[in-house]
Amino acid sequence: MLRQARIAVLVSGGGTNLQAIIDAQQSGIIQNGKVELVIADKAEAYALTRAANAGIDTAVLVKKQMSQADFEAGIVKLLDEYKIDLIVLAGFMCILSGDFTDKYPERIINVHPALIPSFCGKGYYGLRVHEAALEYGVKVTGATVHFVNSIPDGGRIISQKAVYIEDGDTPEILQRRVMEQAEWIILPEAIEKVSKNIIAGE
Repeated sequence: MLRQARIAVLVSGGGTNLQAIIDAQQSGIIQNGKVELVIADKAEAYALTRAANAGIDTAVLVKKQMSQADFEAGIVKLLDEYKIDLIVLAGFMCILSGDFTDKYPERIINVHPALIPSFCGKGYYGLRVHEAALEYGVKVTGATVHFVNSIPDGGRIISQKAVYIEDGDTPEILQRRVMEQAEWIILPEAIEKVSKNIIAGE
């Protein structure tokens, strides 16, 4: 077996994007990377169950019980321990400091549920993104996979996919459609692309 990029996925909630990554590994969409570790910032995150079901190691660092510096130091320790090459933020609701992101240039990727530069940056996460798109009246939204730097949603774009807004959409309906038609497709594809580049660059 050729070397694969070692991946850590950071999660906060249900882990639907994590499941899409696990499924993409099993179906062969992701071949050059392998998820070795899932880190959650909440002990009750269902993503941990998804990881355990797939035989992936898990760790919990409860953000609200520690300082930002201690939280990030804990993540760094785990990443070092598992010799992680690529960090994927999949529904991870914590902003990482510039000190952290600077340690891993173009080695952290995130999926954002809008077409950056629309509806992104500080305060735009989860359902708020879809609420804003509907309030603004845009006809097309989508998802973006981008590298993470010190500016929220400010890193270089890897891929985007558009999703049409339909009459009668609620934020919840739109959130589901963006996940199904965009996030779950482009996130695994981007992981494969970046993993391949990491391996090729060695």
